[in-house]
Amino acid sequence: MSKKVFLSGVLTFLMFLTACTQDPSREEEPPKAPRGFRSEGLLKAAIAIRAVKLVDTEPAVPNDIVAKTDMVYKQVDSISLQLDIYRQKQLNEAAPVLIFIHGGGWSKGKRADYLGYLLDFAQKGYVTATVSYRLSGVAHFPAAVEDVQDAVEWIREHASEHMINPEKIALIGGSAGGHLAMMAGYGDHMPGGKVQALVNIYGPTDLSTEYARNRGECLKFLGKSYQEDPSLYTAASPRTYISNDDPPTLIFHGTID
Repeated sequence: MSKKVFLSGVLTFLMFLTACTQDPSREEEPPKAPRGFRSEGLLKAAIAIRAVKLVDTEPAVPNDIVAKTDMVYKQVDSISLQLDIYRQKQLNEAAPVLIFIHGGGWSKGKRADYLGYLLDFAQKGYVTATVSYRLSGVAHFPAAVEDVQDAVEWIREHASEHMINPEKIALIGGSAGGHLAMMAGYGDHMPGGKVQALVNIYGPTDLSTEYARNRGECLKFLGKSYQEDPSLYTAASPRTYISNDDPPTLIFHGTID
């Protein structure tokens, strides 16, 4: 028996077990979540046998898309923070803007990580943007949050130059980027006012939990342990700022996140 056939059989069996162990009382609750995977090992097996379609991380920019890249929105000492904007060449009127914030545990990642989504939504008629921010190896919280807020304000101020409707702004981020999107979008600390929508892709909402405060990523991001400054972990948690007038938020969360 080949390794590929074996892995395929294991994957099928484990996915069958997943279906069999679902709580029947939840079958009537809409919406029904996708089946997903029960472990990282199972996910890796699915990728190995190509049961999961991987995203193209370096797509070519289509001819009908205008790409404005490496635009400096903020200078911090010797650090130039940049953003990229994409839109259709034939865009006839100002469109909503989707601002993507990359993840990477606040310590790594780059703004081009979501290029596939940036191009796809630009072709659908949105203006899309992606921003860089100071990573935890350069500056601790709240630096990254302030950078995202400043990027949003730069985009607002330059909206007319890029066919953007400044009254229709959505923040979208994954993992650490989801956390920064919520931190920038909730509360009343956005200089030009709140954005109109948020998309949180498995971003952490409460850094004061036992799990979060024992993570090395959080310690590097905040610069102090929970024992040294518990209030810092609360201040860096998006749930601290939730109120009734916050923008609508769409949350995606994987079964093994």
